[in-house]
Amino acid sequence: MSETDVFERLGLTEYERIALTELLSLGRTTAPNLAEAAGIPKARVYGVLDSLADRGFVKVIPGRPKQYLPRSPEEILDRAEENQRQAYEQFVRDVEAERESFLEEFGPRFERAGQEVTAAEELFYVVDVGEPSETETKRIYHEARERVRVLTKAFEYIETVEPAVADAVDRGLDVRVLMLHPDNLSPPNRERQAELVEYIEREYPEIGIRFSLEALPFRGTLADPTMEYDDGTAILLVQADDVPNHLREAVITENGAFVAGLNRYFDLIWKHESAGRPGDAT
Repeated sequence: MSETDVFERLGLTEYERIALTELLSLGRTTAPNLAEAAGIPKARVYGVLDSLADRGFVKVIPGRPKQYLPRSPEEILDRAEENQRQAYEQFVRDVEAERESFLEEFGPRFERAGQEVTAAEELFYVVDVGEPSETETKRIYHEARERVRVLTKAFEYIETVEPAVADAVDRGLDVRVLMLHPDNLSPPNRERQAELVEYIEREYPEIGIRFSLEALPFRGTLADPTMEYDDGTAILLVQADDVPNHLREAVITENGAFVAGLNRYFDLIWKHESAGRPGDAT
């Protein structure tokens, strides 16, 4: 992740990013000195510094004139995490404070609407591929209670869902990943897969990995299947390399019987039509 990516993730404006970058190089300084060094208009620099100070990234030293001292890079990241944590906690409190009135108002409306769905509509619903499907995948990891199963070409998207993966591993869930065998990948994809497998084995040795000897007709993530067919969630993407991502949709099902069927497919491939890492004994 680059410096720009970190600053964007912290929610900094362009002037805030420039100011903080310059402060980390200058150290303790005044607003006029910073404005001149960073090329920030003097009419804007005080507001920029106040914003950085409000978030705890900069200390304000009283005096005439005031001086501004950046916190260390580690402290800045710690403060950013704490700010987000407090914002989330406040969000939860705000939502809970309105829960009863919201349900009283809109619950009866929903019931009166008498929405009827067909069997097919009840079985699946769709989301766009990209951020919506990534959000649903992370939700599946976070809400899983016992096990998660992944079918994927190379698990290329782990970077976008990694916090959710780490959460599942930390909670002791049984996580298994079934990838396409490298013999069935192009050289660039084979190399990328090898890098990701090495990363997963190093960072998350609890995750089981095997390689399907045959092509996988779909990719996706499923969680908590039961043989009673009363639980489980899955998100699926049909393999269609000739269709660009922005035109593709992922399907989500919470039908326990369907998820159990997907799990049986996974288990059969895992036990009978897959291999360990190339070079391993199994």
